[in-house]
Amino acid sequence: MQLLQPQPKVNTSSLVHTLPIWDPNIGLDQVQRALWSEAISEENQVDWLILHFNAWFSHHNVILFKGEHEPEYFPATANEPAKIQFAHGFFNSALHEISHWTIAGSKRRLQPDLGYWYAPDGRTKEQQQLFEQVEVKPQAIEWLFATAFGRNFRVSLDNLTGEGGNGHQFKDAVFNKVQAFFAGNASLPPDATRFIQCICLCTRNGKSLQATEFKREMLD
Repeated sequence: MQLLQPQPKVNTSSLVHTLPIWDPNIGLDQVQRALWSEAISEENQVDWLILHFNAWFSHHNVILFKGEHEPEYFPATANEPAKIQFAHGFFNSALHEISHWTIAGSKRRLQPDLGYWYAPDGRTKEQQQLFEQVEVKPQAIEWLFATAFGRNFRVSLDNLTGEGGNGHQFKDAVFNKVQAFFAGNASLPPDATRFIQCICLCTRNGKSLQATEFKREMLD
């Protein structure tokens, strides 16, 4: 099963050829614990996401959970699994934090907050430029996740009280990264691939994401 397919007449290579192969025979009965179609409210959908993420990635000894405060990642201890805390029970915050986790390698997953640099809201122009450089890939992957769920996606410069940065260029970069995934010029992390496949089985009857579902004007 292909997860992503390139646009016709643009690039004929498919993304699946650039990704590690995992069990192609996985079926809906193996990944679905509750019907996505019955998760109507935002709260229901968040609970659905937590239930399924924790089942799909139990082999990594990690759990997703709602936080009362800002997002944070806690590495596993001798007695506790690793924890991906997302902000205030927001679905899209969960997708964003999952995106960062899929990108992080095994060494970063041993570090608090995945070992990433982060400066809070109020960043200088130089800090904002650095923030945007490291945020392109996770936000592009978050867009894939959101689309698989049939949800809207918005880029975030996350600096309301500081230098706002160049939103147009950042949106261009996120869009171009998504297209690079489809064209085979960039590879998705294996756990992002698995997450997308499981989502699509539950929400799209296994239908692959298509490059035509991602347009630059959708980010404006």
